[in-house]
Amino acid sequence: MVFAMLGEPAWCYADPEAWAALEEELGVALPNDYKRIIDSYGPVELNGHLSLEHPATERWNLAEQMRGTAQVWSEVSWEDVDLEPDPCSSLGIPEIRFGTPDGLIHAVSTNGGEAVFLGKGVIRRNWRIFVALDDEFYEYDMSFSEWLYRYLIGENMTGPYSSAPVPGPVKLESLPMSADDTPITWYGPHRGM
Repeated sequence: MVFAMLGEPAWCYADPEAWAALEEELGVALPNDYKRIIDSYGPVELNGHLSLEHPATERWNLAEQMRGTAQVWSEVSWEDVDLEPDPCSSLGIPEIRFGTPDGLIHAVSTNGGEAVFLGKGVIRRNWRIFVALDDEFYEYDMSFSEWLYRYLIGENMTGPYSSAPVPGPVKLESLPMSADDTPITWYGPHRGM
């Protein structure tokens, strides 16, 4: 469904070796639907709000973003924060972790203050999405592709009352790959919104 909404993939930077190196660094295989969406369109910004970085590019590099996000979020003194809901119980871990196979791994960037993570934990459930906003974590027990589809149609996918539907086709804008690169804007197919 998300591919029908985004339109024809460009596959500009698809690179299995870049994914293999990233997964080796993380110690876990990332969800196939997540990698396929990133390979199909990334690096790109969707509807001016959500950015998909890619592991095979120098700029907008997903591996660097994952490392940086893990470092910043790991420096927070989480024992002083009353997490409700607490993602640790869902992940099956005693304390919150970032950038580890059993913790929260950066998924995509937003410009709205939300942090979007992938999480699987140690309890061997499927991957799911966790969104952090204002010291609260919201869990979405679904695949990345389903979460992205629902996000793009304007459902509450970054917390309660977060719905922000954007009418018309999805706007895709390439992220500049150099200082003098001009971003290209294109639109997905008409979607009846």
